[in-house]
Amino acid sequence: MFESLSENIDEISNSRENKTEDIAKRISVITANRIHLKRYPIDNPVTAFNPSLLIRGQDVSIYARIVLGYYTYSSAVAEIKLSLDDLFQNSVSHYTAEIVVYPDNKFDIWGTEDPRVYEIDGIIHMTYCGRTVLYFDPHIRVERTIPITAILDRNKWNKTYICRFPESLRDFVISDKNAFFVKVKSDLKLFHRPHMKDEKFYLVVSDIEKEERFTIIRNTKLVLKPAKFEEKIGWGTPAVRVDKEYLFLLHGVDRETLAYRVFAMTMDEDLNVTAITPYYIMEPKEVYEMYGDRPFVVFPCGAQILDDSLIISYGAADSTIGIGEIDLSELMSILDKNRFK
Repeated sequence: MFESLSENIDEISNSRENKTEDIAKRISVITANRIHLKRYPIDNPVTAFNPSLLIRGQDVSIYARIVLGYYTYSSAVAEIKLSLDDLFQNSVSHYTAEIVVYPDNKFDIWGTEDPRVYEIDGIIHMTYCGRTVLYFDPHIRVERTIPITAILDRNKWNKTYICRFPESLRDFVISDKNAFFVKVKSDLKLFHRPHMKDEKFYLVVSDIEKEERFTIIRNTKLVLKPAKFEEKIGWGTPAVRVDKEYLFLLHGVDRETLAYRVFAMTMDEDLNVTAITPYYIMEPKEVYEMYGDRPFVVFPCGAQILDDSLIISYGAADSTIGIGEIDLSELMSILDKNRFK
C-alpha cells in the first residue's frame, strides 16, 4: 500500500523479540473519582485515561481523555493541573479539571480521543483522534476517525489542522489514529497510523499540505512493520529530542492475547530508523493495568525529559491515568546495543 521509508524495514522488524524487560517505574495513578469538572453539571467523569502531559518548572498539566457515560463512549479532553511534587508523591489528592477540547463539528462529533500534546517552535499543539459523523454508520466504513490538531492561543484551543488523505484515497481509509506532528528540519511531518481497506494498520509518516479548510496528507511512507507476534503497532508518545535523534515510545498489540505493550525507537533527522529496543520495555503488570474497561493495556500518550528521566503519562486498561518514569540513560543504553547502520 505504501512505499517503505527504510530499505532494511524487514530486518528492523525481525530484530524484535516477544519478551518484556519492564524498566518503567510506576510513580502515581489518578482515578476519575478524584477529578472534579469545572463548569459542568456532572462532577466526576466516568473514566479518565490515555493522557498526555506538559511539565513546565514545578507545574504539570495533564490532558486526559474523559468519558461521561458509556452509551456511546464519547470522549472529551480535560486539563488537570497539579504540581511536580504531587506527580512524584503518588498523592491521593483531588483535582479540579476543565474540559478544554470537546466534540463540536462533523469530524469529531462522536469524540475527541487520545490527545498528544507537544511544543513546536514555542507553540503548544494537541493532536487527537476525532471520531467523525460516520463513526457509527454501519453502511459507510470510511474515515471513521481522522487526526485533528488544535493550537493553544491565549488559553484557548483552536482546531487548526483537519488531516485527510487526498480525495482519491479517502474511500480506502477506514480510520486514522495515533497522530502527532514533528518538525523535521524545516518541515512539519505527520506521524500517524491509518487502518486501510485491506484490513492492515500502517505505521507511517507523511508530508502535509495546508489548504483552505483541510490539511492534505501526501507522500506517505511506511516506517515500521509489526513483528510476527503482533497484530498491529502504533505511535505512542510524541517525539522527544535526544541529541540529534528523535525518541519515540510505541505500542504493540499481541497477536494472541491482544495485550498492549511498549517498545522504543529512535530516528535521525532524515527519518531513518537508527535503533529499536529488541524487546518490550513496559507491559501491564499492576492490577489497574491488567483489569479495566479494556484489560491488559498500557498506552503511553505523553513523554517529557526531566533531568535524566523520561516521565511518561499513559492509559492503564482504559480506566485510569498512569504516570511512569524511565531512566533515560538505561533506555538509551538498550537502544545503543541494537543500532542499525
